[in-house]
Amino acid sequence: MAASPLASAQVLAAYRYCEAVTGLQARNFSYGIRLLPEPKRLAMSALYALARRVDDIGDGELPPERKADQLLRTRDLLDEIRAGEVAEDDTDPIKVALADAARRFPIPLGGFDELIDGVEMDLKGAEYRTYEQLKVYCRCVAGSIGRLSLGVYGCEDPVRGAEYADTLGLALQLTNILRDLREDAVNGRTYLPAEDLARFGCEQGFALARPQAGADFAGLVAFEAARAQQAFAEGLRLLPLLDRRSRACTAAMAGIYHRLLGRIASDPESVLRGRVSLPGWEKAYVALSGLAGGRS
Repeated sequence: MAASPLASAQVLAAYRYCEAVTGLQARNFSYGIRLLPEPKRLAMSALYALARRVDDIGDGELPPERKADQLLRTRDLLDEIRAGEVAEDDTDPIKVALADAARRFPIPLGGFDELIDGVEMDLKGAEYRTYEQLKVYCRCVAGSIGRLSLGVYGCEDPVRGAEYADTLGLALQLTNILRDLREDAVNGRTYLPAEDLARFGCEQGFALARPQAGADFAGLVAFEAARAQQAFAEGLRLLPLLDRRSRACTAAMAGIYHRLLGRIASDPESVLRGRVSLPGWEKAYVALSGLAGGRS
């Protein structure tokens, strides 16, 4: 059933705004959701648009107290949606679109509260001594998005599906952490576990374009990439639990990040020279492969 005939002009305009945000700011994500039927594609755009807003609050230039206030306002927005109190003529298009999506699909909106929890960890300057501690953060900022997405996709085994979505989110976030290693270091953030940095002699961080003398940087990247590979292998067990189009969407997004991980693993120092990415044609190829039934 198409979403557009059932939605008012105001709600459709809100969805189109969310689609524009997704297309402009989430190139990897947008390749996947293009494969969904319209109702699910629109709902996923609304999910992404709010997630992007939360991320932008955390990464923005506002002082910490203003960021904390905006995150609290976002929690209030979620409470309005849960209470069914959002009017179609509300001036916030993301709120309008997400409220409509939440009426159409069983979206577990608590996932956004977890995402906010993760951003608050960043605001507090949290660092992670062990891999288990890092996994908690990854569950908040990435696994939450996977579980929110399952509310739109539908899943024949919701319990197992949520577990696999969490693990796939872990794989994607570990890939992000490796990709953004230097950018995060320049901004004063370190996500890799302190015990791993010590093991490979990388306690000095990653603010330089070359590894510190005596550091086994390649060994560190290989170690973390192997963890991500293992998480991909487990998380991709989600695919058979989804319908064909949702499976294609997930396979496309995961496939793009999996290829990115492979590129990083083959040239570890590339992450110190700049952001590693895939060309558009390769992302499109991965997306089409997902639609054809491959994992790419």
